[in-house]
Amino acid sequence: MTLSVPALRVTDPAAFGRVAVLLGGTSSEREVSLASGHGVLEALCSRGVDARAVDGIPALLEEIRVGSVDRVFNILHGGDGENGVLQGLLSALGVPFTGPGVLGSALTMDKIRTKQVWQAEGLPTARFVRMPPGADVEAAVRELGLPVFIKPSAEGSSVGVFRVVDEAGLAEALEFARGYPHELLAEQLVAGGEYTVAIIGELALPSIRIVPAGDWYDYQAKYVSDDTQYLCPGLEGNDEVVLRELALDAFRAVDCSGWGRVDVMRHADGRFALMEINTAPGMTSHSLVPKAAAQLGIDYAELCWRILESTL
Repeated sequence: MTLSVPALRVTDPAAFGRVAVLLGGTSSEREVSLASGHGVLEALCSRGVDARAVDGIPALLEEIRVGSVDRVFNILHGGDGENGVLQGLLSALGVPFTGPGVLGSALTMDKIRTKQVWQAEGLPTARFVRMPPGADVEAAVRELGLPVFIKPSAEGSSVGVFRVVDEAGLAEALEFARGYPHELLAEQLVAGGEYTVAIIGELALPSIRIVPAGDWYDYQAKYVSDDTQYLCPGLEGNDEVVLRELALDAFRAVDCSGWGRVDVMRHADGRFALMEINTAPGMTSHSLVPKAAAQLGIDYAELCWRILESTL
């Protein structure tokens, strides 16, 4: 797979019209969304785009109602920003937006259904057990065997994720599960390399291998720690080509388009296991898509421009 960066589609910022950078909102990922959104806003404005921050969907609707929005750069992480609600609303109103449409957004927000589609398509993913509210978490763990992850099916940024390697860890996960009103999944812990592949349009960017200082890539490692290592490209030669091709196949299989990020684990024997897709990835100083783009000479401001171009 040749990494050929296409030319920009437009060079005049006026082509975008009035851009709402949708950020914040009310999900558990609000703070990350605010950080990402302000970065995007500053980048677009630095290139002459008429962009403004809009906090949450109700505020966006009011901006659209008064006729001050031509397109939306969606950086609303989690919740209705990624689950198809926003995408359906904007599609009905005829307002272009970044990221996948209704189906791709709704499907990938649900880790269980995403994995079921991958299985149906013959794409590799880690073994898992679906747990509806009130399910027997201990039985699911026994079925898979330790170590496992216990995680919500529809949250992001490692919110509510438990790495269970012993009985003590299981007790903490059980306590969380008792008070959690939505589906959970128990997922096989793949003891190997952790990778992510960012996608812009039809281009899979160089992979990144994530090497956290601690046991795993949790919220602290993602957004706070400066000790996490990001190796880009994450692999070399044919292994890198195979990984990027797999990421593109996974992205297309669940009807994703525009941009996003595919997370992948690699078993010790070299087999890959698809984990999840993020359709509004983080764009903070610690985020992965900007790191991958930089390997191709695409700086942060150009990356935001290219993502916005997908709405034209």
